[in-house]
Amino acid sequence: MTIQSTPAPDWRVGQWFNTDRPLDLAGLRGRVVMLHAFQMLCPGCVSHGVPQAERVHRQYAQEGVVVLGLHTVFEHHAAMTPLALEAFLHEYRITHPVGVDVTVPGRTVPATMQAYAMRGTPTLILIDRAGHIRFHEFGRPEDLRVGLALGRLLAEPWPATPAVASPGGKDGAAGGCDETGCALPE
Repeated sequence: MTIQSTPAPDWRVGQWFNTDRPLDLAGLRGRVVMLHAFQMLCPGCVSHGVPQAERVHRQYAQEGVVVLGLHTVFEHHAAMTPLALEAFLHEYRITHPVGVDVTVPGRTVPATMQAYAMRGTPTLILIDRAGHIRFHEFGRPEDLRVGLALGRLLAEPWPATPAVASPGGKDGAAGGCDETGCALPE
């Protein structure tokens, strides 16, 4: 699926880790943002999404890429609390900022996950310097594709004119988890 570039919605975060202040899109204008949504009990997130995001953070922060994790829990709510997330981040040595997506009363899917129309976890979203979504993929995008997309965004003059976003990822329409990720039930 090809998505036209659209303005990225603000995220709604109830708590932050690995940062001394809340982060928002307006404060990150002029930088390329890699937003990776995950759940700490999602196999694809733990084996691929979170390590990929941490590698990008450690290698490209000085190049103008801001990596943000979004713990967006839509299942096993009692097990994936902010306290458990704090231990997870410490044990896996995650150093990039991570926010906890805000729950919406009466709904399983949290606020930012809904605003970005995410289909499950892991989801990787790249936002250009002007605040437009340019890559939105559910599943496990290969490192080379992510690196190429980041390189293109970093090479664009600022301010940039949005172009076309990336093709989508894993289908996962039935819901449930496997080694590649966790899909929302339809």
